[in-house]
Amino acid sequence: MTNPLLAPRTAPFELPAFAAVSDADFAPAFDQALSEARAEIAAIAESPEPPDFANTIEALEQRGQALSDVLSVFFLLASVSSTPNREALQRAFSPKLADFSSDVVLNRALFDRIDAVWQARETLDLTAEQARLLELKHRDFVRAGAALPEEGRGRLRELNTRLAELSTAFAQNLLADERDWTMPLAEADLEGLPGFVAEATRAAGAERGADGPVVTLSRSVIVPFLQFSPRRNLRKAAYEAWTSRGARGGATDNRSIVAETLKLRAERAALLGYDSYAAYVLETEMAKTPGHVRDLLMQVWAPARARAEADAAILEEMLVADGLAAPLEPWDWHYYSEKRRRALHDLDEAELKPYLQLDRMIEAAFDCAHRLFGLDFAPLEVDLHHPDARAWEVTRDGRHMGVFIGDYFARAGKRSGAWCSALRSQQKLTGEIRPHVLNVCNFSKPAEGRRALLSYDDARTLFHEFGHALHQILSDVTYESLSGTSVPRDFVELPSQLYEHWLEVPEVLDRFATHAETGQPMPEAMRDRVLAAATYDMGFQTVEFIASALVDLEFHDGPAPADPMQKQAEVLEGIGMPRAIRMRHATPHFAHVFAGGYASAYYSYMWSEVMDADAFAAFEETGDAFDPATARALEDNVLSTGGTAEPDALYIAFRGRLPGVEALLKGRGLDLEPA
Repeated sequence: MTNPLLAPRTAPFELPAFAAVSDADFAPAFDQALSEARAEIAAIAESPEPPDFANTIEALEQRGQALSDVLSVFFLLASVSSTPNREALQRAFSPKLADFSSDVVLNRALFDRIDAVWQARETLDLTAEQARLLELKHRDFVRAGAALPEEGRGRLRELNTRLAELSTAFAQNLLADERDWTMPLAEADLEGLPGFVAEATRAAGAERGADGPVVTLSRSVIVPFLQFSPRRNLRKAAYEAWTSRGARGGATDNRSIVAETLKLRAERAALLGYDSYAAYVLETEMAKTPGHVRDLLMQVWAPARARAEADAAILEEMLVADGLAAPLEPWDWHYYSEKRRRALHDLDEAELKPYLQLDRMIEAAFDCAHRLFGLDFAPLEVDLHHPDARAWEVTRDGRHMGVFIGDYFARAGKRSGAWCSALRSQQKLTGEIRPHVLNVCNFSKPAEGRRALLSYDDARTLFHEFGHALHQILSDVTYESLSGTSVPRDFVELPSQLYEHWLEVPEVLDRFATHAETGQPMPEAMRDRVLAAATYDMGFQTVEFIASALVDLEFHDGPAPADPMQKQAEVLEGIGMPRAIRMRHATPHFAHVFAGGYASAYYSYMWSEVMDADAFAAFEETGDAFDPATARALEDNVLSTGGTAEPDALYIAFRGRLPGVEALLKGRGLDLEPA
């Protein structure tokens, strides 16, 4: 029988046949698809025909489709429903994929053909998109070591394989720590918790097979617990477990992995002729140099730290007034900040959450996409990777634009956080191929028969990831390598962070923030308080982010530190990190950097934020958050163009100029004196 992962897709819209796939199918499908991909590369490299754009560059675009189909399904399941068997498969596949990647980029005959096309580029009458593809393909091969002498290519191959193994091990260790830790709660420990938090701990206990409520390391459980639990000892235990992921000793400790990873990255950069790994990474980003990144972060650090220190002094006064001993500790911040938010803005999370139903927030994200870009979303009844997942067909004026899949609830074996990925990307080289786009979140799953409720941060996350999805859905390019989110890291967050702004448009909340029980819209006074509190605690949020971004940068801008944890401590001391705030992502669980492709680039969220604040101002300047002309300009110059041009050129085409940091500071409320 044909392996279902390799069989022609007969499901609606050529979606994967999830129901027919078993774990036993992955290894044979992977081996066969990898063999086919190797043969395709060999055919291009060894072609007797003189190299040209079609038989070399476009041929490379079309190779490896079977392998991509197999891996898109496998890595989805490995990230959202991990099992020991899938983890073993991932460990087996990782070095093989690294070897294959090295075989491609270090294939001298293949590179000679690419280089020949590159050298002849002025004579080829290429379109702008073809010229861009050729430029990036040639650049990527050079940056991957294709022009190195044989000895250097051999060492680079070893480094690539080992780094892939380390990245996989880091991610699996982190997942194990998140999956295996729980803190059982007695009924008395639930006193003082709002009903939705107590319910989340009970649901977590039931999902883990515990006898009663538990705190887990799912963000949708632990953060509300830290916000509302009056028991300082329990907050401390939960917080320390949350922040010690990957650093508990034993088989899942990531600290030695971090040290080896940094050492090998530094060696790899030196082998390729760069002063540091950061210099290597940033060469192709908008920022270009470590110095430019550091300048941006430090411009924001000073006002953010001042705001955070002023806030910390107020929170410590509240702690002492409760009869507790100073100083304010990191596990106290969320609790007292939530109390202060209620006092300053008359906002009670327990009162707010019923107005933020998951289904209504999905509707809101869809409606904004319709008003801005004319997109429509119709539910699909199709087999998906998990019963919790759901799908919609996306159309515009009756034309199929893609399939959108949402997997919103936390569960054991699901990687923490939220992300967007594509099971298939848009391209037109082999026909009109429309994307299959997936948003993954980790919201608390409600009890049977209850509606799923979100925090305001959860709702913002939903809009953020949907912004990434729109970047994929609205893509309109010929070549998959340039499609959708195939842009520099410090530009890819622009569409996602920009889309968050529409959650704050009053008319969106008026229409979609309706009470789960009564169906009544959020009272205008509450809505105004929600929007007024949008920049509350922004000193804390900015400090914890910039600290992580600076540690990432300093890890990679220079020689690899012998002791990364000591280096982390030195960086934090050097910038004057407030004692009651810790990094958003401590090094042993910094998956963005050590398992997620953001090494030297965690700053990119803030770089993109400089643009997203300015981009939304373009709508505000018209007096209409849904201004059709501005929306069309955004789609034409940013959302549909993928990587077909340099990102600064794309942004200037949309806005007429590049922005300064002022819009970011204003958006975060940091242009004001500390309160």
